[in-house]
Amino acid sequence: MTTTIANPRSALTFIFITLMIDAMGIGLILPVMPTLIREITGGDFGDAAVWGAIMSSIFAIMQVIFGPIVGSLSDRYGRRPVLLISLAVVCVDFIIMGLANTIGLLLVTRIVGGIATATQATASAFIADISPPEKKAANFGLVGAAFGIGFVLGPVIGGLLADFGHRTPFFAAATLAAANLVFGFFVLPETVTDKIRRPFTLARANPFGALAQISKLPGLGRLLLIVFLYEFAFIVYPAVWAYFTPERFGWSETMVGASLGGFGISMAIVQGVLIRWIIPRFGESKTIIYGMLFNVVIFLVLTFLANGTLALLLTPISAFGAVVTPALQGMMSQRAADNQQGELQGVITSFKAIAMILSPLVMSGLFFLFTRDSGIYLPGAPFALSMVLVIACFVVFLWPERRRDVTT
Repeated sequence: MTTTIANPRSALTFIFITLMIDAMGIGLILPVMPTLIREITGGDFGDAAVWGAIMSSIFAIMQVIFGPIVGSLSDRYGRRPVLLISLAVVCVDFIIMGLANTIGLLLVTRIVGGIATATQATASAFIADISPPEKKAANFGLVGAAFGIGFVLGPVIGGLLADFGHRTPFFAAATLAAANLVFGFFVLPETVTDKIRRPFTLARANPFGALAQISKLPGLGRLLLIVFLYEFAFIVYPAVWAYFTPERFGWSETMVGASLGGFGISMAIVQGVLIRWIIPRFGESKTIIYGMLFNVVIFLVLTFLANGTLALLLTPISAFGAVVTPALQGMMSQRAADNQQGELQGVITSFKAIAMILSPLVMSGLFFLFTRDSGIYLPGAPFALSMVLVIACFVVFLWPERRRDVTT
């Protein structure tokens, strides 16, 4: 069942801005976090890097745990209160970060921030609520587009604001969240009705309970595996690109930043605009297949590529592989009941967060191994692993015995 709302464009704009703030909020504070941590701890950049890694891990772990819980809360109490309360918490969290004078308080803000920004599940559930089946995948592309734009704008704005003090970006992020909260208060309707409202139980809302419930639905266990493997593979870009390109092509920091910016903008265009033409033309299943094959080729080329100019040209083109994620989400959303949309998106959020925790460790370790004097010099080895993982996704997706589960 699709929920009809009075002003879907304004509501989707709010959802888009909320997701963009989630992405921008991380990037906005990224340039100043080392300075803030050093100021608080009195240590050097090495110490700051360790604390930064700890906080990033805590943030991601909170999203793994609370993605399904927050999603299930939205199935019970509605998307509107969960999203608005979360935005309010995010606003306060950034303010406290900007005022923090102890490392313990900073760690607490990362715990709270990880919980509050687990609302990607609720935002995605809202999109599922208001989208007819044939438009679900295209509208899920807004999620990736929002993160792509936030990924580009966050560090740029954060770096500029740092000239006014290294605590300024935190208050800027809080202001953005507060402004969007006011906007959402007036334009965001409720899409969870009594007809689809589902009781909340912690036994079902915890990550394991939610996974058990979602895995009972036809084909979703297999599709969740694909989501995890594909995210694990695609994270190779933020995980090693800033190390791979200087090592392989001798790029400067400016060139690395420009290439990542081009990638983010291209991903936003692909998931926010082009997918609205691709999905209706090819359908979700073929879009996933073509997207995976495209990624296999790109990862293979990057594994052995030695020409920096060609790598720069390929960077925005490689974003075309981003069509797979929204197509998968659209397919999965159609198989879940109306009262399970928050639960489903919460599980997807958890799987993505787990990939975000593990993939950088594996990819960076592989890069380290193949750039040492170990007998084989191959800086592109992480991309070779990503290629293998996408091939595995392709095989699982087209596994003959499960062919009946694939939507064509």
